[in-house]
Amino acid sequence: MTTAISVIVFDVNETLSDMSPMRERFSEVGAPAELAKLWFATLLRDGFALTATGDNGSFAAIGADALRGLLTGVELNRPLEAAVDHVMGGMAGLGVHPDVPEGIKALAAAGLRLITLSNGSAQIAGKLFTEAGIRDAFESLLSVEDAAAWKPARASYEYAADASGADPAGMLLVAVHPWDIHGAARAGMRTAWLNRTGGSYPGYFEAPTFVVTALTELPAALAAAH
Repeated sequence: MTTAISVIVFDVNETLSDMSPMRERFSEVGAPAELAKLWFATLLRDGFALTATGDNGSFAAIGADALRGLLTGVELNRPLEAAVDHVMGGMAGLGVHPDVPEGIKALAAAGLRLITLSNGSAQIAGKLFTEAGIRDAFESLLSVEDAAAWKPARASYEYAADASGADPAGMLLVAVHPWDIHGAARAGMRTAWLNRTGGSYPGYFEAPTFVVTALTELPAALAAAH
């Protein structure tokens, strides 16, 4: 018999937060807006490399250093450090995707325990949810800053399970990133891939338990599975 899902674990960056305004931050310092996507990918790559070698780096510090590297040689409209500060400051001013408030409230109303597990800052997540009016729906906001490793290392998901006093078998990770889905599945959690963009899921990763195109679809998907 499959353990009932009682705890939903949310990724934050891109899954709940809309990171598209970061493109404007790059434009505002005179850099190509397209660099935003490369910057985030570089940040994750280097964070994953540290994780693979047994280190736990700071999201903000890696992000700022990755940015310095990408912006070196770009014709900026201000000094490099001022440009780095301006772009990094954008992370604290993001909003949530339009489907998030309704989806979160419906899941909380269904009696599920909601937590986050982010490779980024729990403080920024708190600000994001407070401004969206959904902070009270979350039992706790967890960050890998307090875990042994970044996601998708098993230790990060085990940290979330320990912190919430739950068995991974009764937990569901929700993320837009297939690598996060894969990591959670390997750690014994069930998973929901939030595919807002109509993308294809990589065949080399563990397939998600559920696939939804908006968070508002998840309560019905979970109810139908019981």
